Amino acid sequence: MDVCSTCGLPKELCVCESMAKEQQKIIISDERSKFKKIKTVIAGINPKEIDLKALTKKLKQKLACGGTVKDETIELQGKHAKKAKELLLTEGFNPESIEIKQ
Repeated sequence: MDVCSTCGLPKELCVCESMAKEQQKIIISDERSKFKKIKTVIAGINPKEIDLKALTKKLKQKLACGGTVKDETIELQGKHAKKAKELLLTEGFNPESIEIKQ
């Protein structure tokens, strides 16, 4: 049986990622990139505690858009700040730690 080295619980019961989700300070902003395209940037998620690629894949599927992980931030094509916040809340992130920056 595999045991988590951080919390000491079996891998199936590991609470490290859910605890990490509550401690993040996330900033979501809609920015204009070159060629005047709008993109949503999600910053402040620690990539050592949360799998950014898996989270980006879920967000892209739910929002029906393209996106990528760049320099420890998630970039989504289009203006999705409010919807992205709702989806992060359903993923277990703390509502007080998510800020939408205009």
